[in-house]
Amino acid sequence: MPLISAPHTVDRCSAPVPTPTVTGTASFTKADRLRRRRDYLRVQAQGRRLHTRHFGVTLAPPEAPGPRLGLVVTRRFGKAVRRNRMKRLLREFFRRHKNLLPCRDLVIMAKKGAEALSYDQVAEELGRLLLAPAPGAGHD
Repeated sequence: MPLISAPHTVDRCSAPVPTPTVTGTASFTKADRLRRRRDYLRVQAQGRRLHTRHFGVTLAPPEAPGPRLGLVVTRRFGKAVRRNRMKRLLREFFRRHKNLLPCRDLVIMAKKGAEALSYDQVAEELGRLLLAPAPGAGHD
């Protein structure tokens, strides 16, 4: 069952994120990434922390238009192969749901046990947290 729902205007970006030129694909460009240490520190200091069983997510007001993603997958998570696989899964979730995510800078930290998750499980867990309907937007 897909987790895609209609975007809500309450906490979503006001300007639409440009769609990729190739049909059926989404991009993950430099503009979509948190790249500097100061960006991570700002998100950590100003952000709101949310948790799931396998992930910690910090959301902060954006400094650029559209959502931006930062990843934290430490060496305690496992060898490089496991860390890189988890980062690929998290980037893929962001890439596929970029237009539905809150207009925030977000840092996702993988917790122990997340290495066993499939993409569908990652998408479900993060989707419940980040793609949830905005408060007050009830469905009849």
